[in-house]
Amino acid sequence: MRRQRMLVAGVLAMCACVHVLASETQSAPMRKPNIVLIYADDLGYGDVSCNGATQIKTPHIDRLAAQGLRFTDAHAAAATCTPSRYAMLTGEYAWRRKGTGILPGNAALIIEPGRTTLPSVLKKAGYTTGVVGKWHLGLGRGNVDWNKAIEPGPLEIGFDYCFLIPATGDRVPCVYVENHHVIGLDPDDPIEVSYGKPIGDEPTGKANPELLKVHPSHGHDQTIVNGISRIGYMRGGKAARWVDEDMADVITRKAVAFIEQHKAEPFFLYFATHDTHVPRVPHARFAGKSGMGPRGDVILQFDACVGEIAKVLDRLGLADDTLLIVTSDNGPVVDDGYKDDAVAKLGSHAPAAPWRGGKYSNFEGGTRVPFVVRWPKRLTPGVSEALVCQTDFLASFAALAGQTLDVAAAPDSLNILPALLGESKTGRDHVVEQARALSLREGPWKYIEPNEGPKLQRQTNTELGNDPDPQLYHLSVDGGETKNLATEQPERTAEMEKRLKALRAGDRSSGG
Repeated sequence: MRRQRMLVAGVLAMCACVHVLASETQSAPMRKPNIVLIYADDLGYGDVSCNGATQIKTPHIDRLAAQGLRFTDAHAAAATCTPSRYAMLTGEYAWRRKGTGILPGNAALIIEPGRTTLPSVLKKAGYTTGVVGKWHLGLGRGNVDWNKAIEPGPLEIGFDYCFLIPATGDRVPCVYVENHHVIGLDPDDPIEVSYGKPIGDEPTGKANPELLKVHPSHGHDQTIVNGISRIGYMRGGKAARWVDEDMADVITRKAVAFIEQHKAEPFFLYFATHDTHVPRVPHARFAGKSGMGPRGDVILQFDACVGEIAKVLDRLGLADDTLLIVTSDNGPVVDDGYKDDAVAKLGSHAPAAPWRGGKYSNFEGGTRVPFVVRWPKRLTPGVSEALVCQTDFLASFAALAGQTLDVAAAPDSLNILPALLGESKTGRDHVVEQARALSLREGPWKYIEPNEGPKLQRQTNTELGNDPDPQLYHLSVDGGETKNLATEQPERTAEMEKRLKALRAGDRSSGG
């Protein structure tokens, strides 16, 4: 009898233990996926081999594409960098706000602290948030004193950590900013920056071309740093100045360190590389390796940086729990201000292929960009033709993280998470593309509003797609936008014109 009572007691205890474990398993919250966004600069749709490039190979990006989803109709919000980045982080088309064009290197922060942003939403959801690399959204409140605490900046709009290239590599100041301070600054050699009149006695590309190792093709002839003349004037801060050849390694190490430091908690990393933006000065490991000059070499360098991020995720066992996106801020440009053999050595490579135009252009090459999503735990590998836009990251990631957005927040961001995860073949029903003019995409149809601007940007030899008459293209049969159907399809043209005007006049996007 005593033995029976002991057996019964043991069984009851075991059942109770199983019940507790089951309850704990059911109540234990699932870890939110890490989110890593790798954002290239001026990388065209046709610059990666998974999109058909043959003269250059991007094996690390190709590997991610093979393991995830490759999108063929994905868009940056604009054909230039500052407005694309603004729209991506705020969920608001940049054309709705003045002062969101390409910024000088000493501009004030254009995202006001306190508003809803992509990092602020994820931070609220329990993520540690970091940005490493190119910023170009302004810092401070204008007339920045680079020798003191520089704020507001990324830390005031939702990021926990930042390591920045303040603007672009071709603009002064040529220093890194970590959180609120310039790295390596000697207080006895203070920095001064001007985008108006020359300051100090620093040599310039215009007056001292004999000091240059990379010569400008247009503009870019002011203060010389590291043998390269830039846009703007700078003096001081010599100990803090970057070395262009080391830039990709420096920012990649910072990105890897951020992942390593926060591996035990959900994190969001916005890794904004500088490649393939000018000046293109690759590390010696990549110089001359592409056979296409420095532009090809820095594409190889960017691909290697992508590989390093994938490698650390694999090493730490985080790959399965990480939503990883690789994309670009706008379309490609070949000669963007420096004589670097990019044009002479381009060969048959088509950076925007199969689309027309590129950076600055109203044509598809301006905003249709490489776009790869990998999340092994959730995604079935394949190719998606869904229409998606980077503006939608905010609403989509908010949904992923279980966050509800205020009705006034992110007015142009739509929740397209099912499309991003390959669970739906459709994304947006429309998207507005921004260049000199605005364009409206609806399915395969594209309407470009009339614009009196030049047909060609003389310096970059980019077809801008400007025309005083409306343009209408059917991209499924005319991806090169060669046959304007506006006069043949007057009703569709009028309908799309009306919708674009309504979107412009309204305060948010509709539909989806």
